[in-house]
Amino acid sequence: MLVFIQRAHPRMLGDVSLPDPIAEPRLDIRVNVASAEKFEVFEGEFIQIIDVQGRQCSDFLAFNRKALDEGRTQGLDAVTTRTLTGAAYPKPGLHSKFYDQDRNPLVEIVQDTVGRHDTFNLACTTRYYEDMGYFGHPNCTENFNVQLRNYSIGDHAGWPAINFFYNTNVDAHNNIWSDEPWSRAGDYVVMRALADLVCAASSCPSDIDPSNGWRLTEIQVRVYPKDATFKRSIGYRMTADAAVQFTRESGFHSRTSALTRNFGEYRGFWVPHCFANAGAIEEYWACRERAVIMDLSALRKMEVLGPDAEEFLQGLVTRDVRKLSVGQVFYTTMCYPHGGMVDDGTLFRLGDNNFRWIGGDDASLIWLKEQAAKSNFNVHLKTATSEIHNVAVQGPRSREILLEIIQTPPGRPTIQELGLFRFTTGRIGGHAGTPVLISRTGYTGELGYELFCHPKDAATVWDAVMAAGQPMGIQPFGFDALDMVRIESGLVFGGHDFDSTTDPFEAGIAFTVPQKKEEDYIGKAALEKRRANPLRKLVGLEIAGNEKPSHGDPVYVGRAMVGIVTSAIRSPLLKKTLAFGRVDVAHSEMGGALEVGRLDGMQKRLKATVVPFPFYDPEKKRVRM
Repeated sequence: MLVFIQRAHPRMLGDVSLPDPIAEPRLDIRVNVASAEKFEVFEGEFIQIIDVQGRQCSDFLAFNRKALDEGRTQGLDAVTTRTLTGAAYPKPGLHSKFYDQDRNPLVEIVQDTVGRHDTFNLACTTRYYEDMGYFGHPNCTENFNVQLRNYSIGDHAGWPAINFFYNTNVDAHNNIWSDEPWSRAGDYVVMRALADLVCAASSCPSDIDPSNGWRLTEIQVRVYPKDATFKRSIGYRMTADAAVQFTRESGFHSRTSALTRNFGEYRGFWVPHCFANAGAIEEYWACRERAVIMDLSALRKMEVLGPDAEEFLQGLVTRDVRKLSVGQVFYTTMCYPHGGMVDDGTLFRLGDNNFRWIGGDDASLIWLKEQAAKSNFNVHLKTATSEIHNVAVQGPRSREILLEIIQTPPGRPTIQELGLFRFTTGRIGGHAGTPVLISRTGYTGELGYELFCHPKDAATVWDAVMAAGQPMGIQPFGFDALDMVRIESGLVFGGHDFDSTTDPFEAGIAFTVPQKKEEDYIGKAALEKRRANPLRKLVGLEIAGNEKPSHGDPVYVGRAMVGIVTSAIRSPLLKKTLAFGRVDVAHSEMGGALEVGRLDGMQKRLKATVVPFPFYDPEKKRVRM
């Protein structure tokens, strides 16, 4: 007998369907407009707060049930939470917990599809509405007081709640401001209870300001049993109108997660910041002296295929694609018509009509698709980020390690023969072993390679590299150490050293815009004007003393702000504080004296001298070893 089971009576809220549960709920609670509901949760269970129709805020309270039974009120405390996490509010990852006043964790954020909430303001109160001239207006605080009276918690004039979906922030002038929420229909937060809890959630009744998008709607609360399985994830969208996607684990995650819990979200992937038995400084020295392995699967990949692929790309990237041989790699940029950068990346030529773009951001993939849709070229694009994952094997002993494990086919370059910015194919484990593509590329300033494989083979690749590298002192390598070696080596990073307002000249990578490329490409006219009339330039800065500036710190000459710091480190090898600064060309001369402003920019100044970069191995001898 075949039985079909369907959830009974799906509820509609206006024109919006209630989202399906993400597991089988133990509790499924409607919080009606301008009201609140209480509920109890057991340790290990999961709480989902859903903004059903979008732009509706929900205040949330949770109290330790055992403490309540003992006559003590121990509830979520935003001040304690901000102090312990070092963030405005927790999010999935290492710092994901909300704490009570005694620093006991009560709930842990597991999933968040919005990423903008509030822990600064009280739940709305009677006084707030009265002071605005609205008497008798419903408010979250009184709704909570009514709901919680059976628990002897006591009434409050203003509840210090956790305010989910509130778009609240603190500006540079110390003003706390709020605007319409970021949340959309069906967005949610999932928390895991870390103790038995008494909880309450509201559908905020504020209709006199933008807090709820000027339209009140319902909130749905679902409680799932502790045996439900939810992966830690942060929701993100490739474009504003795209469906939400969740943070992914790369094929190498089973290996990296066994070595550290210090993960952060990067471009929709969980990436390790550093590893438990080392740390960034030790990993740095391993890269400079021996070898390291690093998961770079978050890089975006796009296959560009078809008889018009070369001509299509020639009109998009700044370098001359016609000069790219099969088996060769170009580092290049894409620009918008005004000359600002879309992204930087590497372009692989796999065949006469076969290219692979590898960039740092979804923006370049979207740009490629948009331009293909506008053109009449016979070209086919295929996003390959999910099918191709990669690790970097970097350091002076990286070649020795790969020689131990990789066999290349006849007619292909061997690891020993592989030149800089070239790639080959091969296998790990003999003729019938695991297939890989190996490129002589990197982001460290050292001799190095990248290994690309299918995610199902990632663990095999990792294990083989680690086994061969163990006698040579190989170590896993995190993003904290990567930032140190790439700045020393003069390598720029999207979102720090450039963005869509920055051209390649201002980003310090003018070599990616050759003057001899005759054919037109998007942004060429603007770039030629910018080359002839530069306004800003990326320079190296040597900072006096040991204090490291931060990204965005202002750079001054006297009282005049002439630029900003884009990246900075304390170099272990060079024993100096170093930075990139994007400054007015009038103050970009070598040896020029500048100052980096701290505090308010005036009370504290760090003396800086304009110096050449790369700071480390400026002639690039090590990458050519």
